[in-house]
Amino acid sequence: MSDKMRNFFDSMASFFGVGDDLPWTDAHIISTCEREAAGEGAGLSKDSDMSDTIMRLSWALVHSRRSSDVQRGIAMLEAALSNDIGPTQKRETLYLLAVGHYRAEDYGRSRQYISQALEIAPDFRQALTLKKIVEDKIAKDGVIGIGIAVAAAGVVAAGLAAALSRRN
Repeated sequence: MSDKMRNFFDSMASFFGVGDDLPWTDAHIISTCEREAAGEGAGLSKDSDMSDTIMRLSWALVHSRRSSDVQRGIAMLEAALSNDIGPTQKRETLYLLAVGHYRAEDYGRSRQYISQALEIAPDFRQALTLKKIVEDKIAKDGVIGIGIAVAAAGVVAAGLAAALSRRN
């Protein structure tokens, strides 16, 4: 009996849980990237080095567990997207924006950025994987929403039935 209960709770946890394979970063990784971006890491001399450093920091921020870090990463990436960048860097920036919006639970925006990245590179594996994760999450949220609506309708119906039975 306990194995059945454990399997039930495991399946429920996987249904309601995040369940993605995206990496997480911690404060140490972010602070290391911030020091690099400030020029304290390696001796940065070229703009491309700084651009790579900013991309590493953005990557670390959107993969953080802290929503404030994720929001900061999104802002940095949106600013980078407004610059004149090549298609490869644009694809990476769009992908990281999709990750950031996924972490911020804005699945619609995440899906938009994934689509834009896939327009540039249709075989971009990371974006294809994230697209599936986002679509699964949207589907699960829809099922949960329908379940909540059905439960609420059931409560209202039960209340009406109780009120009618008292009346008679």
